[in-house]
Amino acid sequence: MGVLFAKGHRHLTAEALHEEASQRGVRVSLATIYNTLHQFTGAGILREVAVDSAKTYFDTNTHNHHHMFVEGEHRILDIPAEAVQLDESPDIPDGFELVRMEVVLRVRRKQ
Repeated sequence: MGVLFAKGHRHLTAEALHEEASQRGVRVSLATIYNTLHQFTGAGILREVAVDSAKTYFDTNTHNHHHMFVEGEHRILDIPAEAVQLDESPDIPDGFELVRMEVVLRVRRKQ
């Protein structure tokens, strides 16, 4: 857990965390890291960020905010919640409740 939260709020994949742990001499399997990240997400300690179908990103910042995904760099930036205006949400079907609205902006560098 020290490796995960040592650098403050950030977005990372299980593979990146595994690499960091290995560089620090911590021996842990990638499967254990995946399981732990999903347990932390379930407990509300992390947020899962879906921006890339090939990789799952995890966010150590669980406060209300949105994301900007930089294509080609596989980097995620935080956007303060108040910077995105959501005036209305779609009608929620009967029997359901809105848990959270997340906005992900996908950007790339101009060519």
